[in-house]
Amino acid sequence: MFRSRLNHWRRRLLWATGLRTVFGERAADGRALPHSRIAPSTCIEGERGLSLADHVFIGQFNFIDATAGLQIDEGVQITNFVSIVTHSSHRSIRLLGGQYVSHVGDRPGFVKAPIRIGAYSFVGPHSLIEAGAVLGKGVVISAYSQVRGEVPDFAIMAGQPARQIGDVRAADALLLAAHPWLAVHYEAWAKELPL
Repeated sequence: MFRSRLNHWRRRLLWATGLRTVFGERAADGRALPHSRIAPSTCIEGERGLSLADHVFIGQFNFIDATAGLQIDEGVQITNFVSIVTHSSHRSIRLLGGQYVSHVGDRPGFVKAPIRIGAYSFVGPHSLIEAGAVLGKGVVISAYSQVRGEVPDFAIMAGQPARQIGDVRAADALLLAAHPWLAVHYEAWAKELPL
């Protein structure tokens, strides 16, 4: 917990002093993540529930809720103004009204579930990833998308709620044909990996 608080205050200090995002984060378990960056303006709630891999970029002004568990795999890019929420109380508050805070036991309508974002996925600006979402590897979430449920590997998602509108492998194939030397790097992560 001390390290996660230290990371939090380090980001706040960087934000307050006007310094930019720098390389080098630490996972909640203390592992060094030398190629990961989290912008100082990003708010992370429940940092102990965050499982972060290396080569991750998390941009400015994001809200990340990891209280129910959040796994962000290697190479994920989360742009700006993104919300990732592992719980939601909006239904429960409507149902319980003023009794929400003092209610004992399960709260009807309360949603709480972990989220996983697969390797080398991209989350566009102003998107919302809802509790229980599982994004496969190589996924592209278009700007302003609302993602819930399971998203297959290499899907391009757009809309509210988001629906699959394409597959990134079509564009990747064109780039790999133009730059064949990249195939070995691409195949290193794109091959079948256990989820």
